[in-house]
Amino acid sequence: MTKTAKDKPVKFEEAIAQLEGIIEHIESGQAGLEESLTEYEKGMRLIAQCRGVLDAAEKKIAELAVDARGNLKVAPAAADEGETEEEIP
Repeated sequence: MTKTAKDKPVKFEEAIAQLEGIIEHIESGQAGLEESLTEYEKGMRLIAQCRGVLDAAEKKIAELAVDARGNLKVAPAAADEGETEEEIP
């Protein structure tokens, strides 16, 4: 989950929806300069939070592998060298 500026938990999908709303609002021309800057700042925070979620998901996906028998295995992270792979049924 990501969080808004008010620290309310926001799911990834909700953060994307908020970003889309911010973009539409700014592009509509209805917001003045100060409001646009505030919205832009909020959008940049949401983008950073979403990137963190995506980076974590990408890391998890990179750890997954399939062995010759078709079993899903979790490869140890680079920091966990020396550990064996865990087979997932």
